Amino acid sequence: MARPRPRRREDRAERKPKKRVSILDSEQITYVDYKDVALLRRFMSERAKIRARRVTGNDTQQQREIARAIRVAREMALLPYSVRQVTHRSKRRGERGERDDDRRELAAPAAPEAVEETVIGAEGVDDLVAEVTTGGEGEE
Repeated sequence: MARPRPRRREDRAERKPKKRVSILDSEQITYVDYKDVALLRRFMSERAKIRARRVTGNDTQQQREIARAIRVAREMALLPYSVRQVTHRSKRRGERGERDDDRRELAAPAAPEAVEETVIGAEGVDDLVAEVTTGGEGEE
């Protein structure tokens, strides 16, 4: 039999959130430079969004410095504004009512001959590598 759950606020054990320690404090960083891309990426999510203060543990002034540096680095094209997401295609009918057959026609490669040429050209790579390593004296 299941244990009865506490219904009142006083009965529940209070959960205190763990205080996050800022990366800037732990590494004694006093100045945030927009050119330090490795540091700034630690304050960004996978989708290139700036992480919140409660997630990073920064105080208000540190968070302002980080956000300003990220914005400048984006302007200088050192960091992306957003990351392109690849959507998963399902086998069901699309949102716009298109059929699977229509999607297959659009996704078909335009020139299958070009693909065959690259495959045929890749066969001689081993011979070329052997010729370069032996100095032109092949096993012919």
